[in-house]
Amino acid sequence: MAITTSQQFRASKLSFIASKRAAALPALALLTAIGLSGCQTGSTDTVIRIDKAQGSSENIASLTSVINANPQNPEGYNVRGTAYGRGGEFSRALADFNQAIQLNPKFYQAYANRALIYRNMGKLPEATADYNAALQINPNYDVAYIGRGNLYRQAGRDDDAFSDYSKAISLGTTDGRAYNGRGVIYQKRNQQDKAIDDFSKAISLSPNSPEPYNSRGISYLAQNDDDNAFADFNHAIDLNNKVAESWANQAFVYERRGDKAKARRSYQHAVNLDPSYQPAKDGLARVGAGA
Repeated sequence: MAITTSQQFRASKLSFIASKRAAALPALALLTAIGLSGCQTGSTDTVIRIDKAQGSSENIASLTSVINANPQNPEGYNVRGTAYGRGGEFSRALADFNQAIQLNPKFYQAYANRALIYRNMGKLPEATADYNAALQINPNYDVAYIGRGNLYRQAGRDDDAFSDYSKAISLGTTDGRAYNGRGVIYQKRNQQDKAIDDFSKAISLSPNSPEPYNSRGISYLAQNDDDNAFADFNHAIDLNNKVAESWANQAFVYERRGDKAKARRSYQHAVNLDPSYQPAKDGLARVGAGA
């Protein structure tokens, strides 16, 4: 299952009158202005990306026939549970993961999959317990370290999250979310060079994911490297033009450049995609909605 990696940015508290004034701000003030609290790494890193085809009646029927042919095989329930989860059928996914674990209490992958479902249902203690169980069974399971790291970061436990991401990386994970998650913490600590290195590694592992491009772009902004930031935000939009964060980030560069008309259009597009996305609402208020 894919995780979309992210908490919303903090509400913007600063007002920018012209690009020169914005460019003069220190890095941490700049990050606060665009609302950093952990980039939306899995967007798009905290939730399952719903794919209705995975939960289609045809796909579920096919997976059910496999289970019926061998009802004591926990793998079949794990696979169908994953399909239910991707299809947004969380209760049915839970039932299948429960059955897989009942058949094989050492099935650490099923624990991690169930943890992701719990997280999407807002049951964070249960999710943490399942990641802990998976790691107790297999201390080298990078997926569980990344998943638990995301939970810790969501809870504001950045040091614990950093340790989990670093552990997954030390295990040789090929999952770009580990680098993206650790990069976000470096970013919050204003260690922008280290953050950019991690985001670049995440991009090399997940070149079709917009999250690390948005993350890296924000670190470039903190270094007043607007050109590279703008390129990253634009590429994030090219990869997925339905992410409000990408449009708000692009708008922020336009705002720094003093181009209020383009900033307004991009902020408005972000609000249209996600009316609750506070950085876009704040940006639109700064540049004048409908002006």
